Parts: sequence; C-alpha cells; structure tokens
Amino acid sequence: TMLFVLIAFYLILGMFMEAFAMMILTLPLFFPLLTGLGYDPVWLGIITIQLISIGLVTPPVGLNVFVINSLAKDVPMLDTFRGVVPFLISDVVRLTLIVALPAVSLFIPRWLAG
Repeated sequence: TMLFVLIAFYLILGMFMEAFAMMILTLPLFFPLLTGLGYDPVWLGIITIQLISIGLVTPPVGLNVFVINSLAKDVPMLDTFRGVVPFLISDVVRLTLIVALPAVSLFIPRWLAG
C-alpha cells in the first residue's frame, strides 16, 4: 500500500510542481521509509523518475506541456494536451510493468554489478 500511496502522491504533486522541487520535498521522507520496508533503492529511483516524468505532462498544469506549447505558438493548448495523451498512456503502461515486474528494470543494473 505504501507504494500506491507514493504513486498517488507523486502524480498529484507532478500536476503542480516541477521535478527538482518534488524530489527535494519527498525523497528525504519516502526513500528511507520504503527502503526500510525492503524495496530496492535502484528500483525506487527508477519508479520515482518515471512518476515525476508522468506528473510533468498531466493536466491541469503539466509544466512540460506548457514548454511544448510555447514552441508551437499556433497550436491551441487543448490540442497540445490531446497530443500528449498517447505518450502518457505509454508511460502508465511502462510504470505498471516496472511495478508488477521489478526484475525488468533491475536486470541491467544487476548484470553490470556482476
């Protein structure tokens, strides 16, 4: 349940804050708590970065969407948010796979560690 609380918390924060601020505010609390519960620190880092990237493109604020829209001034904001939806869906699918199968994201770090 703590992992789902983390996911919900980051998705809500990501709608209103930028990435660095989210990490500075949340990692000192969540990282020791979740590693103490037995979660792998590398896996938690991957999950955290994935959640932050999802949060930065979700409405209502979605800071990365505003950056994209500022580059294409002739495209309405609603169309920009619609254009992000397929990428958001793929990010959620990837996050689901990483949460359901942690070995998928930990294969290469474990292989490199020897």
